[in-house]
Amino acid sequence: MRQFWMASLLAVITVLCQGKGLTAELPSGLNWISNPEQPLFADSRAKAGGTYRLHISSFPLTLRTIGPDSNGSFRAFLLDGNPALLQQQPNTRQFLPAIAKEWAFGDDHKTLYFRIDESARWTDGEPITSRDFAFVFDYMRSEHAKAPWYKDYFTNKVAGITVYDNYTFALHSADQLADDELIMRLNIMPKPAHFYPGGQLPKDFIRRYNWKAEPTTGPYKVGKIRKGRAVHLVKVDNWWGYTNRYYQHRYNVDKIIIKVIRDTDIALKYFERGKLDAYYMVFPSLWHNKAKGPLYDKGYIQKSWFYNQSPQGAAGVWLNLQAPLMDNANIRQGIAHSLNVGKMIDVALRGDYAHQQSFGSGYGDYDNPDIKAKKFDPALAAEYFEKAGFDRLDSDGTRINTKGERLAITLTYLSKMHTARVVVLKEEAKKAGLDLELKLVDGATGFKSLLEKKHQAAFLGMGTSALPVYWQYFHSSNAHPQTNNFTNYANPEMDKLIEAFDTEFDVSKKAEISRQIQQKIADCNCVIPTYSVPFSRGSHWRYVKLPQGLGTALSRDILDASKMEFGLFWIDLDEKRATKEALDDDKSFEPVTLIDKRFVQG
Repeated sequence: MRQFWMASLLAVITVLCQGKGLTAELPSGLNWISNPEQPLFADSRAKAGGTYRLHISSFPLTLRTIGPDSNGSFRAFLLDGNPALLQQQPNTRQFLPAIAKEWAFGDDHKTLYFRIDESARWTDGEPITSRDFAFVFDYMRSEHAKAPWYKDYFTNKVAGITVYDNYTFALHSADQLADDELIMRLNIMPKPAHFYPGGQLPKDFIRRYNWKAEPTTGPYKVGKIRKGRAVHLVKVDNWWGYTNRYYQHRYNVDKIIIKVIRDTDIALKYFERGKLDAYYMVFPSLWHNKAKGPLYDKGYIQKSWFYNQSPQGAAGVWLNLQAPLMDNANIRQGIAHSLNVGKMIDVALRGDYAHQQSFGSGYGDYDNPDIKAKKFDPALAAEYFEKAGFDRLDSDGTRINTKGERLAITLTYLSKMHTARVVVLKEEAKKAGLDLELKLVDGATGFKSLLEKKHQAAFLGMGTSALPVYWQYFHSSNAHPQTNNFTNYANPEMDKLIEAFDTEFDVSKKAEISRQIQQKIADCNCVIPTYSVPFSRGSHWRYVKLPQGLGTALSRDILDASKMEFGLFWIDLDEKRATKEALDDDKSFEPVTLIDKRFVQG
């Protein structure tokens, strides 16, 4: 506690010194790192130009990236891929310059020093300086942002900043961490201090900036907005990032048009009519059943399937412990044995996905290999339901208790594409006397309802980072509305474990704590694991080009069709003209389906 208090005091003193025109003295003898010899991963054949047309299923509720309603699918286009201080070489996993041209570690294992690339600019042309990183703390901690997760993180994790000059500063972790983890914690994005009056968030920030996009550090800025219909992202002229060799041949198109098409079948028709350029096809029903026909057979549309080595976020059925029935451990155990995940994968997912065994996967020593997903066993499930008082059956085979209450649970899911999956779970759960009532709440509105804990059970998959993340999902401080603690889990012992995990410096000890946390999650049965998806795949018109090898070890979306990621694709305008001419003349090309297994896991 005293260490944290001192780190917070340092941040306050630093800001006060800035206001008085004072500066701290940069330590001597720092070992500055820039990693200039890391291999490039973009394709030098990439061509600049063109418009890339994609779709999302619902219009964003805001253009803010923080605060209420901001955690929707569109936010990935505003954040992912935009430079933070550093970037990571996705094949070697080494860190590379981005906004910072070089960095150095402090001796205390809590401090990182940065020197900003003087050419770095916001999308409105203003220079990115140390002031913008100092502003992050005021921004994230502001009551006007209404963002408790960020406020806590930039208080209890990233503890402060020391500014030395306009382009040199240090960030301080509240805890000692190993080098790579320290970088991951302190590798933050700046916020544009010049964009807000007086360099402060106004009291009416939520309302005033709901549809006013901030400048970003990246190659694209928000252009035209067609409410309810589309958002345009336009390329920044002479983007500063191209002075960095690791950004060259990336983010190649001039404009990205993201259209709102709520129905996936209609979106696919738009794609096949040439009104969209690429279509994210991780869903087996799309890849196997619908991505076929003359356009594919004649080579106008190509298919690409790329296996990656990215860690997999938790996917499963999340039970809200404060909802009816969900506080009963026997009910949760019974539900775990009532879900036939194996059959769902085989039938609805064509065997493409892997059965995830615990809370997330692909973290190496941080995974607990002793945890196995509960087997589908209706008889065993019935025993647990009977212990909970549901010891008889009604006329349709659903379990009831002595009060005549049915064992019925509402399962909320967020995409029509998931319907076939949850239907399998529903039909199989009947064998245990459990009635799963399916509730589709699509898009951003549905996700908001989960953040606000309005669900009983949710069929949901979450993203992840290089290391497992537990605090936002299971710490009791997040067991309230508008957070990612979807289960409303609150347990003092778990809080201690999570706090120990977040502060542990020794990697082996940290991994052991991770395994303990995963065991507690498994014992609770509040997140019943379903599947992982260790690949990216999609269809694209033949003029949309992918790099040699399709992607990198960490590529989650090779077409950037659901998020801004590495920006490795490009549009060949000559090929686009040739494709249009071939369509008009009914000329065929060779059909193409590419599958790259270089990075197959396991």
